[in-house]
Amino acid sequence: MSDEITIKKNLTVRQQLQMWFEAEQAALLLADERKILTQRLYALFGYHILQVGNIGGQHFLDGSKISHKLLASLISDEAAEKISGFCCDCNNLPVASDSIDVVVLPHVLEFEANPHQVLRESERILIGEGHVVIMSFNPLSLWGLWRLVLAWREKPPWQGHYIGLTRIKDWLKLLDFEIIKIERFYFRPPLRSLKLLQKLEFMEQLGSYCWPWFGGVYLLIAKKRVVPLTPIKLQWRSRRQMIATGVAGTTTGMTPHDDSYQTKK
Repeated sequence: MSDEITIKKNLTVRQQLQMWFEAEQAALLLADERKILTQRLYALFGYHILQVGNIGGQHFLDGSKISHKLLASLISDEAAEKISGFCCDCNNLPVASDSIDVVVLPHVLEFEANPHQVLRESERILIGEGHVVIMSFNPLSLWGLWRLVLAWREKPPWQGHYIGLTRIKDWLKLLDFEIIKIERFYFRPPLRSLKLLQKLEFMEQLGSYCWPWFGGVYLLIAKKRVVPLTPIKLQWRSRRQMIATGVAGTTTGMTPHDDSYQTKK
């Protein structure tokens, strides 16, 4: 037992989270997340799509019509080898600026020490009008309540810092993103028993109608805006003409009202 505790302490937060998602208790949650992402990614177009972090040893890009799929794995495993992928730090993505059409962040922000930096990196690599898709645990839910009670144990997924939608939207607005869609889902409590969770399936339809704000997970889609630069046209020509006309009037010869003009006549 002591060896098992020592092994868990030596694992990183990402590795512990990976093991939790691969367990039976997260099977229904993982299935719902895959279903929602498949539906939403199908409507996004482009040439290159990148998922940062693999959840449950798999990626969620199968539903996307974008042909070139990339996976930036945050831990060393075999998932990144199944599609074009690599292992990296999400705070410093080895991707060229303005090169990706869609960036998918499934449960990345709440388990990073500097989530705002992850969003800055996403903004950097996205093309103009590109989309970022964020999936995260909702602090205003039964999952957020469980986290308040169990965070001291430092076990997944409770050791994360669940970020509210208001803060995420503020960060995205600072980075000049436009919020396109917000969706909350999975209203069942975070129980360990798969059989009991299956019996509570009725909570999904009931929660979407009665308390839609309190889904355990939220999905946010935002678009990177491009501010057009409109050149200012200065009216120099009309101003020069006005000055020239005024000067010409003052330097013209004598007017017909002058005495010398009448004498010459």
